[in-house]
Amino acid sequence: MSFLVLLLAVWVEKFSAWRSAVQQDGLWLGWLRKVQQKPDSAANAWLAIALLVVLPVAVLGVAMSYLQAVFYGWLLLPLHLLVLIYSLGRGDLQAALGPFRDNWRRGDSEAAYLVAQRDLGIDASAQDSLLNSVQNYLIWQGFQSFFAVIFWYALLGPMAALAYRLIALLAEHAEQPLLQARAEQLRQAVDWLPARALALSLGLVGNFVGVSRALLHELLSWDIHASILLGHVARSACATPAPVLGEEGVETLYELWQLLVRAAVLWYAVFAIFTLFF
Repeated sequence: MSFLVLLLAVWVEKFSAWRSAVQQDGLWLGWLRKVQQKPDSAANAWLAIALLVVLPVAVLGVAMSYLQAVFYGWLLLPLHLLVLIYSLGRGDLQAALGPFRDNWRRGDSEAAYLVAQRDLGIDASAQDSLLNSVQNYLIWQGFQSFFAVIFWYALLGPMAALAYRLIALLAEHAEQPLLQARAEQLRQAVDWLPARALALSLGLVGNFVGVSRALLHELLSWDIHASILLGHVARSACATPAPVLGEEGVETLYELWQLLVRAAVLWYAVFAIFTLFF
């Protein structure tokens, strides 16, 4: 059933508007604000995390246990699908990159900087660092929106996928410094394994020798952030040239995107083989 859910999730994401309808965070964000207003939440960040992450995941587990005994468990399929869709990343990555690509293609680096700051939250004024930052953004968003979610879903099921998304939302929206710091630590932990799995996949579908060199000293490092590691690996896998203004620079973004698509196809092929034989 898990592989069927993964296929349906891709169909829903690409060919329907269900994703935006399912990914409604208002209720959870309201719960986050209430938890942060509690006097003891500032002193005990782990209690807040238990309320904001562990409790919803536990509720999902109870619901799955109940539905397992109803209609021979067939109701678990739509529940798995809804949870997986909700757990995917927010927004449309290609649409968000559109204004930057248009300005970079025209050679207008100042306008490209402004739209990168406005739409992507990137603040890098130098031409080389700006394009590199956007490349890192593309790879990171592809990873945290899709690869990390399906990794944990395939490995541990919908509860793990939901936990990943809630941790990501908490790290993004928490206002208390201690709570945000703990959420960032948790996110680094849950990103560590899928980031390495994706990095190895990029080597298999890209320049394996270049990726091997990039990963040689960083594969098992705990300190390096997943976004930095994956950006470095992806550029090595594509043999991305030095950043240049104009069409050639925009082309590197398309090449990196196609690299992610090939990696996704590889992952689905592995999941399909595992489903057939195990």
